[in-house]
Amino acid sequence: MSLFRRPNRATSDRESRVIYQIASLCLQYPDETLLAQAGLLHDALAGQPDSASTRALTRFAGHLDTTDPDVLRESYVRDFDLSRHQTLYLTYWSDGDTRRRGSALAAIKQTYRESDFLVDTHGELPDYLPMVLEFAARVNPETGRMLLIEHRASLELIRIALQEKDSPYADVLAAVCATLPGDSPADKATAQSMRTSSPAVERVGLEPGDPRLLPLFTSKEMSMMTGPKRTGAPR
Repeated sequence: MSLFRRPNRATSDRESRVIYQIASLCLQYPDETLLAQAGLLHDALAGQPDSASTRALTRFAGHLDTTDPDVLRESYVRDFDLSRHQTLYLTYWSDGDTRRRGSALAAIKQTYRESDFLVDTHGELPDYLPMVLEFAARVNPETGRMLLIEHRASLELIRIALQEKDSPYADVLAAVCATLPGDSPADKATAQSMRTSSPAVERVGLEPGDPRLLPLFTSKEMSMMTGPKRTGAPR
């Protein structure tokens, strides 16, 4: 079955792009720059048709508005930096720290390379969810959507993990999942069953400096490019 089949689409392509861009911003560290954009998030959402995604993101934008900045930052670090149980690196959920994960990262990296944009990872791995979302919003919506569908199980597992912690960030993941075909699973077991079948994993971690984990472009490659366009998910 083609990944591009879109039965019963709940959102239009344009609305999905707005949702992905807002979700990308919301999943980044809540520094002063992000918090200063909270009003713009509300304005962008107000211009979208009513949907489960826009309602979820509106709730989260309200959370940004009404919560002390220090509490927001502490919550972000607790949810995403101190534990892998809610990690935003998609291939970790499917492949763990294994050699197979290196191949998955390389595939995403190659997808970025094939775009017409210069992608600056800002030191992040290419499967970092805010980066994938921004790619889907600003660079190639169709290919970006395909990436999200391919990693649907990871997205749902992150969503469920955040819901179990009563984290407001669960609304952001729910908004993204609602743009994809089919209903979201109710539990982890069902979410895990969404993974595509694959060969047995070689349980060997990637070595530091593995070339598959290098930045998308080397310094030499970047120096050879002129007039670059940029996208990425700075943190």
